[in-house]
Formats: sequence, C-alpha cells, structure tokens
Amino acid sequence: MQIKLLGAALLMAAGPAFAAGPEQGKFSMSVFGGADFPVSGDVHSGAVAPVPDLGPLNPALAGVSAELRIRSRSHEQIYGTARSLGLEVGYGLSERSEVFLQARETSAEDGRVRVGAAYVPALDTELDVFGRFSSYDAYTWEVGYRRFFRDGGRVRPFVAARVGATETDVIRATFEIPDAAITIPDAPFYEKGWALSGGLEAGANISFTERFSMTLAAGVNYIDDLSDDDSAIAGLGLAAINDTGSRVSVPLSITGRWDF
Repeated sequence: MQIKLLGAALLMAAGPAFAAGPEQGKFSMSVFGGADFPVSGDVHSGAVAPVPDLGPLNPALAGVSAELRIRSRSHEQIYGTARSLGLEVGYGLSERSEVFLQARETSAEDGRVRVGAAYVPALDTELDVFGRFSSYDAYTWEVGYRRFFRDGGRVRPFVAARVGATETDVIRATFEIPDAAITIPDAPFYEKGWALSGGLEAGANISFTERFSMTLAAGVNYIDDLSDDDSAIAGLGLAAINDTGSRVSVPLSITGRWDF
C-alpha cells in the first residue's frame, strides 16, 4: 500500500497538472531575491606615485617624501557577497517562451581593506595604507528573453538572457596611513552614473498551482566600468586607479511568480 501511495505521489509531481508558466498573450509578475557573488572586476587598480612632501597631509611630516604603492583591489575583496532584490513583468510569446522587463537592486555594505603601502625613504620602511569604501548600491533595468524546455509538468528548466543599464550610486573612500597620522576622509571616488549591463541565467520553474510557481536560478551578471571622480586623488598621482569599476558576478536567486 505504501509503495502504491508513493508511486501515485510521484506521478502527480511529474504530471501535467499545475503547469504554471508563460502563455501566448498573457502577463506574469515575479518577485525575487538572492545573493550576488563577485568573481571578477576591480573597485580600483594599482599605481605607484611619488609624493615629494607629506607636509600637506600631516604638517609634522613637512619635507618628508614618500612613494605610494597602491595595489588593485577587487569587488570581492572590498565588498564581498552582495544582496539582490527585484521585480519582473513578463509577456508570453508562446507556452515555451516569453519576454520580460526586470528591475533589480544590488547592494553591499561598506568595506575596509589594506590597499597598499607608503614607502618612506628617510625611514627605509613601508607604512600600511588602508581604504574604506562606502556602500555599493546599484539599480538595474534590463529587458530579456526566456526559453523553457518542457511542455507542461511541475518542473520546467529554462535559460534566459538580459541586457540593459545599471545606475550605481556615489562611492566615496577614506584613505588612512595610521602610522603617519594621515587621513584623507570621505574622498569622492565614483560619481553616480549609468553603465551597460547584462546577464545570462539558467534554472528551473516549479509549479504549485495553475497560476503560482517558484523559480531557482543561477547565472552570470556583468556591469561595465563606473564613472570615476578624480577630484580628491589626482593631486596624489592616483587619477588612474578608478578608471575601472566593472563587475562580473554569479547570482543565485529564488523567485515567486504569478501568471495572469
């Protein structure tokens, strides 16, 4: 009896009942959230810049020269894993394909790391340089296409592609050389601006009723270089370190979907 009941349950799970998903000419709405893991892309690159006189940064060091040795630091090193939340509206082209408009927010808390060193010839030593970067907040608008690979059934695998633009908020940085009592506070680093973005994903849609389903998905996201602001760091010979900011990440998400 137990074997018969288990077999009946498996048949129901694999059967065509509750096959939520796209229908030609019908709309859907989805809410999703998850984690975004950076795998490539720098918040800043590296540079070596001579500083003839540390006096303007600390009057007690007037006449003392140094060489800033800044190393590149990635999104993973500074921000780590980001959170992602979003909304999506879809339109069915057929029972196996749809187009969609997606709005997404990606955010991560501020981060502090050692960004390099200041070599002081008079002491023949390197002093640690630290940077604290304000929070990362990006707002994405993308259009996309999704293709499903099964007709009916509770579980339907799919692939999708997206392209659009992402606006990233202002990022400011505070640089410190603690052993020299030097601080450059709240320096502009990136302006608020738009960049090209896009992504690919694969996953599975799991139906619970004829109109509600959930999706598990993973993929890859890309955001192009950010809009640099050199107003505070150019005088130190570091104007080139923020000519970057692009981000490649792997998102993992769970979605609730309603079909109308």
